[in-house]
Amino acid sequence: MTSQNNIFEPGENCWVESNATFAAPLIDCANYYKALHSSIVKAKHSIFIVGWDIDSRIRLIRGEDEAQSSAPSVISDLLKWKAEQTPDIQIYLLRWDSSLAFFAQRELWAKEAWDEKTPDNVKTELDDTIPMGGSQHQKIVVIDDELVFSGGMDVSTNRWDTRDHPVVSEERDGPDGDYGPLHDVQMVSSGPVVADFSKLVRWRWQRVANETPIAIRDNANINIDAPIPAAWPESYPPIFKNVECALARTIPFMDEVEPAQEVRHMLLDLIGQAESFIYIENQFTTRQEIAEELNRQLKLKPNLNVCIVSSYEPKGKFECEAFWASRIQFKTILESGISPERVKMTYSSIEDMQGKRAYKRIHSKVMTIDDKYLVIGSSNLSNRSMTLDTEIDTVLYGNTPENKQSVVNVRNDLLAEHTGRALEDMPAIFEQPNPVEAFMQGQIAHGYILTEVRDEIFTEQSTANLFRSLSDPEEPLISIPTPDGTVLPARNPRRRSIMIAIGVTIVAVMCGLMYWASQSIPWLSSDSINAFLEESRGTYFALPTVLMVYVVGGILFFPVTVLSLAVAAIFGPIWGPIYGMMGALLSSAILFGIGKLSGNAGLKKLGGPKVAAVDEKLKRSGIVGVAAIRMLPIAPFSLVNLVAGISSIGIIQFLVGTFLGMFPPMIAKGLVGDSIAQIWQNPSVETISYLVAGIALWGLMIWGSQKFARYYQQRKQAASNEKQQDNESEECVA
Repeated sequence: MTSQNNIFEPGENCWVESNATFAAPLIDCANYYKALHSSIVKAKHSIFIVGWDIDSRIRLIRGEDEAQSSAPSVISDLLKWKAEQTPDIQIYLLRWDSSLAFFAQRELWAKEAWDEKTPDNVKTELDDTIPMGGSQHQKIVVIDDELVFSGGMDVSTNRWDTRDHPVVSEERDGPDGDYGPLHDVQMVSSGPVVADFSKLVRWRWQRVANETPIAIRDNANINIDAPIPAAWPESYPPIFKNVECALARTIPFMDEVEPAQEVRHMLLDLIGQAESFIYIENQFTTRQEIAEELNRQLKLKPNLNVCIVSSYEPKGKFECEAFWASRIQFKTILESGISPERVKMTYSSIEDMQGKRAYKRIHSKVMTIDDKYLVIGSSNLSNRSMTLDTEIDTVLYGNTPENKQSVVNVRNDLLAEHTGRALEDMPAIFEQPNPVEAFMQGQIAHGYILTEVRDEIFTEQSTANLFRSLSDPEEPLISIPTPDGTVLPARNPRRRSIMIAIGVTIVAVMCGLMYWASQSIPWLSSDSINAFLEESRGTYFALPTVLMVYVVGGILFFPVTVLSLAVAAIFGPIWGPIYGMMGALLSSAILFGIGKLSGNAGLKKLGGPKVAAVDEKLKRSGIVGVAAIRMLPIAPFSLVNLVAGISSIGIIQFLVGTFLGMFPPMIAKGLVGDSIAQIWQNPSVETISYLVAGIALWGLMIWGSQKFARYYQQRKQAASNEKQQDNESEECVA
């Protein structure tokens, strides 16, 4: 049972009051991912992962750990391996649905990606129930109902880093390239508190999936006297034992769910308990009432010091004007009337021996109050985290001398990392009258140092702006009136709805451009093109004219069949197909290049794994696949060129396949086109016969291409199956 000496009040500043039999912080992502990998490998019953993001591409272990592990390192491969190794295990993945604002970093088709990569006992859902403007921000992993990871870390891109945070690291590679040092904190716990997390993740799953997940284990080791659970990660011994704790949530009003602002009340109450030192590290500091309460306590308690560690520079205009501009105001309120030796808002940076500078990005959400309390959670000190996002913070209370010392040790360890000091040097600094000022003095050159923030170099203070109202709101961006006179918050748009809207918009824009071109460009018609080509016949400009017509026509999605027939009719059954083929290849290459640029810019992600599977088949079929597509009129010529550029097929394969697929029909069109011209000039049985023969040849070539493509694919598949059987036989012999 918990004592009466803490400030925990369920229903007011926390959801539940509980105990953790064992607990340990996991500082920085390399440690968390390694611990998570270890526990997943050991799991036997169930795994629940709830996160802002769960990216299927993330490697959990690196280097020697990866080389020596018998289990896969990429999380999707790892969960697939675990699900197949332990068929009775049930794995649940719940990720925030809306992701348009993070297009470059996140998997847009996350559910499809996971469904493609994992078996049926791995279930994935996207949470679209959050009010518009808010996010699903809890970061929880529950394993076998006897172990929980919670804190500030997701399995996401641009997160992995080691505790030494080198200026340059080959392993820090994200979707947009290299990223800088990043700091975060997670926690692993066991004991009674796991039962509360088990209830929370099941509640979250059931309300989104509308299905009941696997029941909590009756025999889970969650009592206060239980030993360290079997799934506890190797190499990370607990530092807290039998520690009192509480869970504080932020739950917005959604689908008639009772809202909760326990995090907000807990942080204010904790600040009120401080006597000597408050340490905070947080991604964002914009909540004014937090600054006001810190300032009030500093004025009431002359021995109190406050140190805040956050990031140096903003990422993008929205973050700058929403969070950095607000941080100016937060800092002003915090420091008002307080001696600068007692309070500092800082960032951690390094300049190495070669003069390279790096600024540590702070993503953690940590607070310590003297030696009494340690908070490790998902909540930023922002408006949205207090009211609009879903959050979960774990608050540990130093209920024994050993646990009090552990609170101090965690704080000192974090500050030592940010200031480039040794852990054993930290107690002496805290013995000085103004430890915050002492941290800023005597920092070691070419190591990490703390520097006071000066956000005026990035932006100006603003009491209100559009960026802040969109990025750091307290209330849903849109609320919908109901017949009974109340209002309900509108949900964030579903990812699938966003993708459909983007697709419809792209098609509408293309159709609009084509209609505009047909109405605004008088020469974009069959008669005008024929007249234009006719003028070049017999001149040195014949071929350049044909090439230009094909390129312009391709960009404007003009039917290639009409162009081919026109060229054949004007230049005859020999030079017509030759000129037409050269024009078609040039047009194909240019549109292929446009498609390649669009795909590299992110358009390829819109297609999702289903399109990726088709893309892979196209890549494997190569020249024959392209030739078959060219012979069969299944899609517009220009659209095929653009899609091929977005795909993974090479341009040489594409152009060779285009030539093989288009040249025979081009010859047939030459006969048809020339016959049409002859019919107009000299109608006779002979010219009509040529026309009929050309059309028949055209149809025969299309039919033959289908047969050949199917035959080739069957032969190729049979050879692939035979090779696979030979490999399996060799493995059996080995």
